Amino acid sequence: CPASCVCTEEKSCAILCDRAGLAQIPNEFPCEAYSINLDKNNIKFLAERAFGTLPSLKSLSISHNNISFITPGAFKGLASLTELKMAHNEYIRYLHTRTFISLKRLVRLDLADCNLFNIPDRIFIELPALQELFFFQNNFRRLPGAIRGMENLTHVYLEKNKIEAVAYNSLLGLIRLKYLNLQVNRINVIHNRAFQDCQKLEYLYLNDNLISDLPENSFDGLWHLKMLNLGGNFLKIVSNTWFQDQSELEVLYLDRNWISYIEEGAFENLTSLVYLHLNNNNLTTLPFLVFQPVYLLGRLYLFRNPWECDCKMEWLKEWMENYGLVRDIPCTSPSSVVGLDLIDVIFEKTDEGLCLDPEELNTSSSTPLPMQELQSTTENKFNSLISKFLLQKGLSEELINTTEGFSNTTLFDDLINEASLGLRECNVKQIYFNIWIFFISQALWTI
Repeated sequence: CPASCVCTEEKSCAILCDRAGLAQIPNEFPCEAYSINLDKNNIKFLAERAFGTLPSLKSLSISHNNISFITPGAFKGLASLTELKMAHNEYIRYLHTRTFISLKRLVRLDLADCNLFNIPDRIFIELPALQELFFFQNNFRRLPGAIRGMENLTHVYLEKNKIEAVAYNSLLGLIRLKYLNLQVNRINVIHNRAFQDCQKLEYLYLNDNLISDLPENSFDGLWHLKMLNLGGNFLKIVSNTWFQDQSELEVLYLDRNWISYIEEGAFENLTSLVYLHLNNNNLTTLPFLVFQPVYLLGRLYLFRNPWECDCKMEWLKEWMENYGLVRDIPCTSPSSVVGLDLIDVIFEKTDEGLCLDPEELNTSSSTPLPMQELQSTTENKFNSLISKFLLQKGLSEELINTTEGFSNTTLFDDLINEASLGLRECNVKQIYFNIWIFFISQALWTI
């Protein structure tokens, strides 16, 4: 067992050299070693045949080091290696075409967070078994051409790069690809039929990019897609041509876009859809015909949209009440229901049973009451209130009757005038309060 390392006792041993302060690869390892962990050291250079000949080695991890150069043939002698982890080596900016020569059984390669800008197109030519490729958090501006034609690739992680487009030929030949992550890039263009060879694809992440439009046939042929994330882009409409082949889609994210319109029939082929995220958009209404064919929807997320709660949304309220599939739909119009949740809006009916839209409140344009009518109405209300108040205090009937004469006083007239002339500018509740105080002060003064 190398110095500064720990080796397990079984014949096919695991060698643990992580956090050992190593500046270079140890000279020798037990030839029966099954796995080697060299994480979090200070290794800077990998020479040719850096690990000697280890015919039993399956897993090698040299992540979190300071590797800046890898000599071609550095991994020769590791014929059985299936997993190679080199993530978080920030000084790896370049890889030679023959870096991974002889790793014919390699299944999983991790080069995440390595400051790579590009890789040679033929770098994986001798990795026929490669299935999982981790390239996230690098500096790629395009999808690496090296992955084209890799028929055994099933998982590709390219999130948090600087990729600007998915070209028509970027993914050619990836006939077994099931998982593709392109989130948090700078993608603004997706070519028509860019995913045409990825017919086994099940999970596709395109969220948090710069996509403002999609070709009609963007996802054609993706028959087995189960999850599609388009959230956090700049989409303004949802076209009825996008999701024609996604009958197995279960989760669809369209949140955090600028969507204001959904074309009729956009979701009609999504017969397996369980979760649909439309929150954080610019939707004001949601016609019933948009969702009529979606029978099996389990949860619909619609919060943080400027909803107009008129009769076009009555069906959705009934859906909320009957199935509990939706919640949190605050109304922003009309003004009579602003701040209410849709489920709390009451839709009036005509005699024929037709829905009536909630009215727009417009008190500023209402005609003020005539002076005499306002005075009479206010006087009657407050005479009644004062009478009840004084009776509760046990005051005499004579005193109660006395309050009826207060309506003829000059101060009361002034208050009524204030109510009439200042109705548009003043707070009516405040005027009523002033009149109330007037009555109380007069009653107490009399006592």
